[in-house]
Amino acid sequence: QLQASGGGLVQAGDSLRLSCAASGRTFSSYQMAWFRQASGKEREFVAAINKSGGVTYYGGSVKGRFTISRDNAKNTVVLDMNSLKPEDTAGYYCAASPYSGNYDYAPLYNYWGQGTQVTVSS
Repeated sequence: QLQASGGGLVQAGDSLRLSCAASGRTFSSYQMAWFRQASGKEREFVAAINKSGGVTYYGGSVKGRFTISRDNAKNTVVLDMNSLKPEDTAGYYCAASPYSGNYDYAPLYNYWGQGTQVTVSS
């Protein structure tokens, strides 16, 4: 089970940290990712991190502004979002995949959190 938190209403240029807590004892066996979906739009890949935390991968629209990290001892994955823009407004979902690679391919992620809303005002 994945539980996302940390969303909220911020202004453009602000920062926000999202967290995703996972239950179970096999967290380190899962590649983790964040996806987002804005109202009326398709789901978009945001960022992913491999099982050990040594490799990260970002979507083009967030690269250089967002940072994904994980703590396997605490079963958590974090998304640090800086220089937020109104176009970052969306529901953000953490996801877990037992596979490796193909970081942005949503069908490989078989566990999804409930989502946390991020709203960025201009």
